[in-house]
Amino acid sequence: MRILAIESSCDETAAAVIEDGRKMLSSVVDTQVETHALYGGVVPEIASRRHMEAVVRVTEQALADAGMDKHDVDAVAATCAPGLIGALLVGANFGKSLAFALGKPFIPVHHIRGHIAATYLAYPDLKPPFLTLIASGGHSEIVMVRDYTDFDILGGTRDDAAGEAFDKVARVLGVGYPGGPKIDKLAQGGDPTRYKLPDSHIKDAPLDFSFSGLKTAVINLAHNAEQKGEEIDRNDLAASFCAAVVRTLVPRLEQTVRETHVRRVVCAGGVAANSFLRAALADMAKRTHTQLYLPPLHLCGDNAAMIGSQAYFEYLAGNTGTTLQNAFATAEIGENICQKR
Repeated sequence: MRILAIESSCDETAAAVIEDGRKMLSSVVDTQVETHALYGGVVPEIASRRHMEAVVRVTEQALADAGMDKHDVDAVAATCAPGLIGALLVGANFGKSLAFALGKPFIPVHHIRGHIAATYLAYPDLKPPFLTLIASGGHSEIVMVRDYTDFDILGGTRDDAAGEAFDKVARVLGVGYPGGPKIDKLAQGGDPTRYKLPDSHIKDAPLDFSFSGLKTAVINLAHNAEQKGEEIDRNDLAASFCAAVVRTLVPRLEQTVRETHVRRVVCAGGVAANSFLRAALADMAKRTHTQLYLPPLHLCGDNAAMIGSQAYFEYLAGNTGTTLQNAFATAEIGENICQKR
């Protein structure tokens, strides 16, 4: 089954053709990073307009790269939740219209389910059940993937997501947007023990995270140094911040591994590209004797290939949408967005 997938939940307009959920025939991503970098972050209205300008072009390119005509696809999928609502509506309405015009099924996909499914493209033999650490711009969660469309949240953030914290700290350090890759690059060669940053602990919820205190600690440290006329070592502070994020995420994941006795662990989302986190997860896998699945860097960020992969399993589960399918700014990973109102 060949699925044409559209992704437009934030600031990437993407299209891909995926076969049977595991094989990537094409993947095209049009990024808006340079545009939003001027403003220090994503401007929703600008993102929506850019999606409208790019969606036809990236779709035509994805079909051409796959050596296909639009009539050759078996279904059309699009991200319908969660994300920036204006941006989501561009991809969802384009996908619905195209599916209707072609007389093909339309498959709405949850963005975070898509991030998990990116791993299926890199590891075709991977099958549920497995444990997943979601670490992205808007989400930080520990999720038990019981089946391809069956998810349980075991732990999550009480405030900022990890990727959100990266963007805010990047602004403080003056490296701009997007924060994740720039902080990672700045941290290379830095001393992760130079600055003492706090660890969060949620009373009565040992698997939950909090990043607001960490973010505030970095801001205060930088402002206090500025007021005193002291110089901050940006490399060391970036490395210390990355180490603090790892201390927040990995021990909770390791605790979950030991409590659930799961033998397969996945990390998904944009923050999964962070070199400090990837190294710490590899060490954890050795300690716990688990098999670690890390998507390649090009599948960590937002892309339509991951949406096409998850769409295949949603289709097999009967989760198809109609022309009335809506998009939603928020939705839990366990929700069936075909039934969400």
